[in-house]
Amino acid sequence: MDTNKILDYRLYLQREEEFVRADYFAEFRQYNKIRNGDVDGVRERFKKVRPHYLNGKDGRGTLSTDPLRNSIYHLVASAAVISRICIDGGMDMNTAYTLSDIYINKADEATKIDEVMDLIAEMQIDYATRMHELRKTDIASFHIRRTVDYIYNNLNKPLTVTELADLEGLNPEYFSRLFTSETGKKVGDFITEAKIKTAQNMLGHSEYSILDISMSLGYSSQSAFSTVFKKNTGMTPKKYRDYRNGKL
Repeated sequence: MDTNKILDYRLYLQREEEFVRADYFAEFRQYNKIRNGDVDGVRERFKKVRPHYLNGKDGRGTLSTDPLRNSIYHLVASAAVISRICIDGGMDMNTAYTLSDIYINKADEATKIDEVMDLIAEMQIDYATRMHELRKTDIASFHIRRTVDYIYNNLNKPLTVTELADLEGLNPEYFSRLFTSETGKKVGDFITEAKIKTAQNMLGHSEYSILDISMSLGYSSQSAFSTVFKKNTGMTPKKYRDYRNGKL
């Protein structure tokens, strides 16, 4: 198959129709919300996207001339990315892939686009909920459960022990001891680990620049981010990305 001719023709049609691709960064932010267990964020983001999807102006492209089959193919593509991102985040591989199979099989039975959209929403929330619970394993204190949620939902901010303790109405020293007791990690180490795991996910699955990643995770500069990343992984961000993409 000569894909060059087909590609040129499709690109020409897109220019004529003023077709604009969906914001890649916005799409990946949704995937990161799922990985980080931000259930409410996932639900709200999908509510905003759904109307555009239904009117064909979401910028996701045409995978089939049949509208129903097109929506099913997009669910399949989404399931493939989400399952792998959640495995990166700590979900059991068999669980992640089997969930994907369940939703794909269910979509195959759909007879209406609305049914597929409902399944996409349910799938995203299901994965996000499971990731949310996974993060909380062995954490008993309500204060620390809520703090863990806050950390993952605010990785773009320079969080401090004092700020987190104030949010829970606790003395910083007591809060620090409680957090370490519940999670097995100091507050600062936990935040850094959460940021590095998210960075690894973004480096391995997206085309974000290293500068964009460092800024999105609240680092003051790319240099500062690279220093922390190498200290925690033994690799520079660029080397890690090359490694994940099979270039090393």
